[in-house]
Amino acid sequence: MSGRVVHFEIPFDDGERARNFYKEVFGWNVTPLPEMQYTMVTTGPTGQQGPPEEPGFINGGMLDRGDPVGGPVVTIDVDDIDASLTKIEDLGGKTVRAKMAVGDMGFAAYFQDSEGNLTGLWQNA
Repeated sequence: MSGRVVHFEIPFDDGERARNFYKEVFGWNVTPLPEMQYTMVTTGPTGQQGPPEEPGFINGGMLDRGDPVGGPVVTIDVDDIDASLTKIEDLGGKTVRAKMAVGDMGFAAYFQDSEGNLTGLWQNA
């Protein structure tokens, strides 16, 4: 189903400090991926393919604070990122980072909504 919030991202200034904070406060599993300059975050039980096994939670990631991610971001699942970005721009939004491949899992993009909020898009491969 398209339009669901499927991922979140939390930026950090100090990766080790942030990972320890969220791990200790919420019990999240954090997995640094230095080659991608990213940290995967698991907030609950997952299956072998990675998606949550139970409804009601989403997984996410952590990354260096910078351009374009300066604050927390929610990511929305879409069937077609290119079509979604066109519609976003037609309705007063702006593409911040165009469609980019994320390994062989899918594609991501960032946009600014009509209110200036940074939001992510996700399209499965």
